[in-house]
This record gives sequence, structure tokens and C-alpha cells, in this order.
Amino acid sequence: MTDPSLAEQNATDPTSWWRQAAVYQIYPRSFADANGDGIGDIAGILSRVDYLAELGIDAVWLSPFYPSALADGGYDVADYRDVDPRIGTLEEFDRMVQALHERGIHVIVDIVPNHSSNLHEWFQEALAAGRGSAARERYIFREGTGPDGSEPPTDWVSVFGGGAWERVEDGQWYFHHFAVEQPDLNWSHPEVRADFVKTLRFWSDRGVDGFRIDVAHMLTKDLTEPLPSRAELEAIDSTTGQHPITDRDDVHEVYAEWRRVFNEYDPPRTAVAEAWVQTPERRARYASAEGLGQAFNFDLLEADFDAEQFRSLITVNLAQSELTGSSTTWVLSNHDVTRHATRYGLAPLNGRRVKQGTEWVAAGGPEDQLDREQGRRRAEAATMLLLGLPGSTYLYQGEELGLHEVADIASAQRQDPAFFRGAEFDGLGRDGCRVPLPWTAEGSSFGFGSDGAHLPQPSWFAEYAVDVEAADPASTLSLYRAALALRRRLQTEERLEWHDTGRADVLRFSRPNGWQVVTNFGTEPFDLGADADALVLTSQPLRARALPGEATAWLKA
Repeated sequence: MTDPSLAEQNATDPTSWWRQAAVYQIYPRSFADANGDGIGDIAGILSRVDYLAELGIDAVWLSPFYPSALADGGYDVADYRDVDPRIGTLEEFDRMVQALHERGIHVIVDIVPNHSSNLHEWFQEALAAGRGSAARERYIFREGTGPDGSEPPTDWVSVFGGGAWERVEDGQWYFHHFAVEQPDLNWSHPEVRADFVKTLRFWSDRGVDGFRIDVAHMLTKDLTEPLPSRAELEAIDSTTGQHPITDRDDVHEVYAEWRRVFNEYDPPRTAVAEAWVQTPERRARYASAEGLGQAFNFDLLEADFDAEQFRSLITVNLAQSELTGSSTTWVLSNHDVTRHATRYGLAPLNGRRVKQGTEWVAAGGPEDQLDREQGRRRAEAATMLLLGLPGSTYLYQGEELGLHEVADIASAQRQDPAFFRGAEFDGLGRDGCRVPLPWTAEGSSFGFGSDGAHLPQPSWFAEYAVDVEAADPASTLSLYRAALALRRRLQTEERLEWHDTGRADVLRFSRPNGWQVVTNFGTEPFDLGADADALVLTSQPLRARALPGEATAWLKA
């Protein structure tokens, strides 16, 4: 008796589809533009649902599409229960969900609960109501320091650079962990908690299957005075659950309530936490069955193309998922980081950006040091390895084309607040991975829309366009389509067994149904011997019976 395929498992248990799903992240403003205004929209997504179905994914995750001033790429939400009119309407959203569901694709939407936009009606009400008002209690307002209150309550800095407090007209200050246009909500306030429950039900009732929770670790805070200084704050242990502003134990009271809401639906709605926490044990709490149910692990996203790092991180994360009863997640790229094809084609710096002279450049060196072919080759090998692992895999739009980071964007054309505020963690900012996709080799915006794109597309996008790659059986797109189709048939129980290869730079593991994955992280070929007869897919053609360097093979007897 053979093990059931992933598709058969999901058909018999529709509540478990998320456990080993291939999820495709859509950054709506950069996916496809149907009305020609230079901004991607829901109608654009609708026009590409067949492309998504042909790709072979199980779900799409939509980054924010809500009304927003775009101070932070849509993560400054002005209304949590509507669609930005530049992106579409609720009726179009409903049609998109229906079209995706008809093709067997689930829908996950982004929820941004830590902060709202400063244009949200609550914040505007708080500004108008003044000191001591009930409206201000929904946010985090404090009096300033110094003789006249003109100094901020603390010397804390925001993630995007600059101070974390902003003064309003009447002299009070409000806290914003991110951009100044993103005031943090007060999660001790019952109205805040109730409103987000309303939001979860609103989208669930419209057919949404799950939620990605932005900065899930930061909602609850203890800002009892006296507040610590920046140095004191940074010295506080963030693994105890009692840190003033991050990864507090009491945040799980929020998610326990949300889980009760999710379980009201049939099948229950799913959720995945973006939780940047210090230990796997802390992250596991977000993935509990009583909470959100799953949490991102970003470990491989931060790793070099290195066999030892990959094996160690895979082993740790599978052990953690076994303890929680959840399934783990695998990520190499998303809307916040340098694309992994570029990271792997530059000197290793764990994906960080560095400054060369007066210019910021992606990852480990300037663009003229980027080996595009090596980066693409390694990216394909790493992705095939991930798709063979137990758990869910998150793919970022454009990686299926082998797209590289767009580093050459003029300052006047950039949009990311991290760039303008000089945030150290981000250097160039995140615009380079958010450039609109190339659908055709011709046209003013490579088929993205009829009248340009909101971020400049480089000329080299033409060779990565969908119509070019779809016609090439050796393209990255063709590889992704083949791998995702095979994965659905081969995926089995959430276990693997490592096998010794005799080489430190070659990893090999098998799944319970005999599916084997071999990745050569080195440059010398790896002899598969007679096992080459069991080859079902490879990222690079075999040389005789040897797997080339920087390549992955799937075997199934």
C-alpha cells in the first residue's frame, strides 16, 4: 500500500491543508496592474489566476491591500475592513477569492495588529480629543520629559531609524515602533481587542482561509513608569516573557481568543505568526494549537548557501515542530529581504546589506561583483531542497522567475521608509525586492501594466519575463512548475531521515515513501551511481551519473 499524496491527504482532511502547503506570497502593488495606473491591483491578480494555478501552489498570501497612505508599503493600515480604492473593491476581492478557490487555491491575508496608520479614524479621533481622552487610550500616549515636556518620554529608537516617539500639537507624545505614520495600538484596551476580532470575522466570512500575523510578537506591552532608557531596554532579557515591549507571555492571551474565533469556522481558519523571537522555544508558543497554530522560521532565510548550516537548522526546526504538534515553515525570500538569488551570488553576509563608499549595495558586495548565474543556480538548488522538506514552504512572487534584487534605484524613486531614515538593518531599504514583475519581454513595464510601474524595472528584466521563461523548458519557471507538480504527488508524512553521503558539502535525506532529496552545496560533482536511475527531477542536468555542484536532485524508486 502506498502513502497517500498530499492532494489525497487534503481531500480526506481539509483542515490540514496548511501543514505542508506551498504558499505563494503576492505583494499586490507589484504583481499585476489591470487599470494602467502603475500600481498592481486585485483585477490584476484576477487576470493571473490561471498563471497561479499552472504554477501549482496550494495557497496565496496577500500582503496588505487595505486603504493606506503607503508610508510603509501598505503596512500602515487606515481601515482594516476595506480595500484600498487604488487596488480595487470588496466586490473584486470576493471575485478573486472565488476564482482562486475554484482552482483549488486557498487565500491567506495579512493582518497588521501592532499599529495602525496615523490616518485611521481612531488615531484622528485621538488627535482631536486631546489629553486624557478615552480616544487616546487606544494608543500609547505619554507626556514628554524636560522642564516643558519638549523631550520624548525615552530615548528609544524606531526600527526604521530616528526616535520612537512623535510629539503632537498639544504637546503629548505617541509611541511608534516603526514609521512615524504607524502609531502603536494599546493592546490592554478592550476596544482594540474587540475590533480585531471583528476584523478576523469580517474576512473569514468573505471566504478567507487563513491569516498571516504581522510582528505577532509585539502587540502587548508593559509601559509602566518609570520607563527604562534605551540602554536599559536593550539589556533586558527578551526570553523571559516579561520584556516591556517584545515577546511577552501575555500576548498569547490575545491569540487564544483568536483561536477560538478561528475554530468557529468549518474548516477552522489558519494563522501563521511573523514572530522574530530569540529562541525556538519562544517561537513554539506562537505555533501552539491553542494559539495561532504555526509560526514562521526565518532561519534558512538568514543562512548562507552552506550544507552544515542547512542541516543544523532543518534538524532544529523539525524537532521544534514535533514538540508543538504544528508544522514548520521554510522561507528563502519575502518582501522584507534581499532576494535569495542575489544573496547566493555575492560574498556571504547572511543576507545583510552593506555600504560600499557612498552607496548601499545588496548583500555581500557591489552589483559588479554579483555572479548572477551562480546565484540563480544556488537559488534553484536551495528551493528544490526546501520543497522536499516536511512542512509548508513560502515562495515570494518573482522567485519562480529567478529574479535578482534590483539595487539600482535612484533615491528620488525609492519608497521604503527604512531607506529615508537610514535604518541600519536595511541599508538600501526593501524596494529592490518589490519592483513590479515582468510578464512579457516587451512593453513599457514588461507587461505589468499599460502605463509604467510604480518602481523602475531594469532592462535585464526582459530575459526573466514570464512569456520568455514559459517557452523555455530549462528556465527557472519551468523548474518551479515541475517541482511543485511533483511535490503534490510525492509529499508524505512529516518526517525525514538523513543519509551519510561521505561528503560534508552534500546533504541527502529521504521521506517515508522513499522520496529522496540530494543537494550538492559544493562545486565538485557528486556520483549518484545506480541511484541515478531513480531520478525524477534535478535543478541541473546530471553529468553521466553525477550531480553537478550547486544542484539538487529528487529520486524516487
